This record gives sequence, structure tokens and C-alpha cells, in this order.
Amino acid sequence: MSVAPTRLVAALDLGTTKVGAAIAEVQGESRTATTRILGVGVERCAGVRRGVVRGIEETTRAIQKAMKDAERMAGVEVGSVYCGIAGEHVAGLTSTGVVSVTGGEIRTGDVARVNDVASSVPLGKDHELLHAIPQDYLVDMQAGISEPIGMTGSRLDAQVYLVTVLSSVPQNLRKCVEGAGYHVAEFVLEPLAASLAVLTPDERELGCAVVELGGGSTNVAIFQGGKIRHTGSLLISGGHVTNDIVHGLQVTQQDAERLKERHGAAWEPLVPESDLIQLPGTPGQGARNAHRQVLAHIMRMRLQETLEFALDEVTRAGYHQRLPAGVVLTGGGAQVPGIVELAREVFAMPVRVGKPGQGLAGLTDSVEAPKFAVLAGLTIYGTKQLVHGAGFGAGKRGSQAVEKWVGPVRKWLQDFF
Repeated sequence: MSVAPTRLVAALDLGTTKVGAAIAEVQGESRTATTRILGVGVERCAGVRRGVVRGIEETTRAIQKAMKDAERMAGVEVGSVYCGIAGEHVAGLTSTGVVSVTGGEIRTGDVARVNDVASSVPLGKDHELLHAIPQDYLVDMQAGISEPIGMTGSRLDAQVYLVTVLSSVPQNLRKCVEGAGYHVAEFVLEPLAASLAVLTPDERELGCAVVELGGGSTNVAIFQGGKIRHTGSLLISGGHVTNDIVHGLQVTQQDAERLKERHGAAWEPLVPESDLIQLPGTPGQGARNAHRQVLAHIMRMRLQETLEFALDEVTRAGYHQRLPAGVVLTGGGAQVPGIVELAREVFAMPVRVGKPGQGLAGLTDSVEAPKFAVLAGLTIYGTKQLVHGAGFGAGKRGSQAVEKWVGPVRKWLQDFF
């Protein structure tokens, strides 16, 4: 009789069109730890839109179904999950803090204090801190220091990237998860999670943008120097592509989604002129055919607009032509044929599709598609949490300021974000 694994991590990706769940086993220790995928469940859901719960019962049902499917595949049961969060309610800002160094040599407590000072900014009564991520340190005004502990100096400055969310959003998401019978271990910004699954250390260091083409929103995250530098969310999404097909080809929403998945393309030159697709008949029109290039043209126009908005976000953040590693596409929209060619034309920089795989073992074929980048990344995030201890990436304030920032937890946070 096989023994059930005891080091388990569960993840939930609550999207606009589906809920994805994954269960993984943590193998190994410290930096050699791997995430072994044991089970995956996916359930269609209409209860979440752009990261915000619109229907408690529908979302709870989908979470329960997806989690039970994942548990059945894995042969184990879990109690807590890491839950992704994204949308226009998420905001990011860089905050600075400064403290005097006691004793002349910088110690762990000094780093803890300066991080806490930098993260102690007024957020407003309706917002809360999701992540506080150290970026750079200055010792006696000398910049470019990533590990100040042990250095000699009298002044320590810190730059910390703060990610905030509208308080009601995680509260409603937590209500759905708990209603399904599970506990939220931590909410994690989706672009951060996706980056763990699809980016290489070189891409994160050189500078790149992760563009998640989701069904309800398009999320952009910029990484450089090994750290996240900017995050943003766009209202335009894959749902707009579907709506354009509905109006352009005069089909239902369901048929438009099916046509997009089976015959869609984002780059007309990839589609032969002779290709025809059969459209669903209606009582007034009967059986119909259309050139596949027409469908590709409809999709390209909207996807090009989406990518142009993403480029505008990169430009506003000050990183236009400053990302040598280019753009990595994730999400369901990244699976459309021709999306790389279109993105290269829009961004004028290297573009690739991000597929999860690094750091994963087990049933990797269940999460290797770009649409599962967030889900796979959440399991990797949970693995790092389990290996290095609680507190990673936490944004909660309290008297445990020192404990929140010390040891390998803080060090891993800096190394990967």
C-alpha cells in the first residue's frame, strides 16, 4: 500500500472563464526542491469577472468541483490553497525607507526595520497590502546592493515594491474558497506566480515583460535586475475577441468561442486563402460557410489592439526599448496560432510563448499549456513557501516585523522577485 505524500501544495486560479486547481508534492530541500504535479482539475465558471467575484454560489461550486477533480486524480485530500489574484483593482508602487545603522555593521534587524519603514505607507481604508518585495538597498548612499547584511555603514536605504488590492476582493474570494471547504493559505499576484513558471533567471535579470492574455483582463508585469519593477492590468481581453466574432460572423457566444479555439488565428498570412469553415446554421440563414481568413482578420484586429495597449503600459512604466529579453506571452490568448508573429510586429522585440515546465515534475503535461502558467506558478510559489517557511511575500503588518523579513524567506524573495 502506497503512503500518501505529506508535503502537499494546492493552488487555485480563479479566471473569468474557468477555475483551475492543482495539487503537487514538494520533493527535495531548499534550492533543489522540485514541484511534482499530482492532480489537476478544471471547471468552467461564470462567477468571476476580471478577478472580482460576481456570483458567490457559482464560484463556490466551480472551486469545489475543480478541487475535488484534482484530489481524485492525486489520490489525496488538502485543506489549504494558494489562490491567485489579479485585475484592475491591483496597484503597485515603489516605496523607500531609511534607518540609522546601530553598531556600524548592518545586521538582520536593521534590514528588517528599513523594510518595515518602506512598507509602512498609508494605503487608504479600502485597500490592503498584498506583497512587499524588496528591490534595492543603499548603504551610505551607495546604490546597487542586494545583500547588505554584514556591510559597514551608518545609513541604510531600501526600495520596496508594494502591491495593494481592494480589500473587498480578497474577502469575497476567501468566502468562496471557504464555502467550498478549503482555507486560503495566501493570495498571490498572478503575474508573479506566472513568472515563476515561465521565466528563466537570465530573462528576469536582463529585463522582460510578461503579458498574460486572459479571458477577462490582460495583465502586464515587468522584470529587470531579477526583480519585479511594474505591474498593470488592462480591461481589454480575450472576451472582446469572442464578442467581435459574434458580431462579425453573426453566431452565438458559445459558437464564437468554439470557432476561436478550433479555427482561430492571429496572423492572416498563416491561413491559406482556400480554407473555409462551416458556420452554425440559423433558422433564418441555414447552413453557411466563411473564409477562415475572415475569422483570422477579426481576431487579429482585436489582438493587435490588445498588444498595443500592453505596449503602452510598458512605455508608461519607462521600459520601452529597455527589455533585452523581450516579451513572454501567457494565458489562453497565447495559444492562438500566429500570436508570436503579431506580437513581434507590435513590440518590435523578441517574443516567445511561456510554457510551464521548469522546476516541475510528475504530471507536467497537465499544466504545460500557456493558459496554466498561473496555476503552475502558484504550486511553485507554494513549494518555496513550504521549503523556506511561512511569511514569504506577506504584506501583513504587525509586531513581527523582524520575523517577516529575516532568514532564507527574505533572501529567496530577493533572489526571485
